[in-house]
Amino acid sequence: MSETPASPPPPTVDTSAIREIAKDVYAILDRRVPLVPNIGIVLGATKALVIDTGMGSQNGRAVLETAKRLAGAREIILTITHFHPEHGYGAEPFKGVAKIVYNKVQADEFADKGQGYLDMFKGMGPSVAETLADTALVTADELYDGDEHVIDLGGRVAILKTWGKAHTRGDQIVYLPDENILFTGDLAEEKTFPIFPWFPPDDMNIDGANWLKVLDACLALQPRIIVPGHGEIGDAAILGDVRDYIADVEARVKPAVAAGKTDDEMIAELSPIIKAQHPDWHFPEWIDFAIRYFSAQQA
Repeated sequence: MSETPASPPPPTVDTSAIREIAKDVYAILDRRVPLVPNIGIVLGATKALVIDTGMGSQNGRAVLETAKRLAGAREIILTITHFHPEHGYGAEPFKGVAKIVYNKVQADEFADKGQGYLDMFKGMGPSVAETLADTALVTADELYDGDEHVIDLGGRVAILKTWGKAHTRGDQIVYLPDENILFTGDLAEEKTFPIFPWFPPDDMNIDGANWLKVLDACLALQPRIIVPGHGEIGDAAILGDVRDYIADVEARVKPAVAAGKTDDEMIAELSPIIKAQHPDWHFPEWIDFAIRYFSAQQA
């Protein structure tokens, strides 16, 4: 997810904002538009892999048409990095045209929360409601269980990996080992305060400690190019920046909780300090959610 400003532009995927980041590896850039993700299209000799769709059928159709144009006669596969609406609620146009593949934990979370998140997002403003107006929630065609699934695209391998609950219950990366390119979903966003969807009692499926382990595991891959869930494409520094931020918030909250401070007191004290450390990062509202999350872990 990404937070929306007072008068945001419509959450429209601009398929003209496409960049070839390696031979036959493309990214449709989010242009820093709230509720628009970075989207991947990876071509092998026989198959094409699409990574995320944007939200709503119109965005999904636009991404599918772009993928079909690039793929030619190749079979199209779609995977979703996690269940949040702006990443995968444009999947309906792919159903029956492409094979939809992701992990079982993500599928279970989508079944549990999909309609609730659709309703919540429709309340985020007229342009979002319009984008989601005709959205139908569709399920995967193939699920993998366990922590890894390898897709042979024909002369090119894509590895889908999950470590369980972190940003959501079933976050998934897509790694291209030959090109050393990593699509992170919202496990890592560039110059953006990490999204902690900590909404007790309705949604509390975050694991900050595991999130840090996931980022370390991603760093251990030594990726050359990072395509973050949102923000500019970059290198492994994106992963390190997110890891260091999460660890820093946790380290600040622990002694504050031990000193008996309330969540509101911690937010008033710590949020300005943390924000000042990252003056060019987007969506500082998410600092407060991270503080409340780590406070709850100390209780």
